[in-house]
Amino acid sequence: MAKKKMGTELPEWAQPMWKDLGSPDLDGLAPVHTGDLLERRHGLRKDDFIEVHMNVQAFSDSEQAYIRGRLLSSGKTSLEILGDDGRSHFVAREIIVRIVLVAHTRPAYIDDDKLLAYEREDMKRRSTLHEKVEKQTKGNDDSHLWG
Repeated sequence: MAKKKMGTELPEWAQPMWKDLGSPDLDGLAPVHTGDLLERRHGLRKDDFIEVHMNVQAFSDSEQAYIRGRLLSSGKTSLEILGDDGRSHFVAREIIVRIVLVAHTRPAYIDDDKLLAYEREDMKRRSTLHEKVEKQTKGNDDSHLWG
């Protein structure tokens, strides 16, 4: 393992992905499991480097039962991971045995100003899009009025 940014270690497979992200400073992004409740920061985050170990019974080749990469999204039933092979992988939660956090690359959700700003802009964009579609399908903009 190579040392990166004042002590945060990344495995060889994660280093090119870290450079692709712009080589963010990884110090200060470590999980905080103890202390004041308001100061704790733990759990998976968008863009985390992770290793996902899956149930080998789901694969004909047990070598395929793990994925290393960057977490792109996490849903109720699946994870989307950009693998170290450069491909997107969608993994069903029901076959995941273990997820190993290699490194956080972003602050915790509540502290991530860039992510919160993105989500705010995305909500505005989606709202505008929904209004536009409703106008096109209804032919007018008075569907919100009663009577």
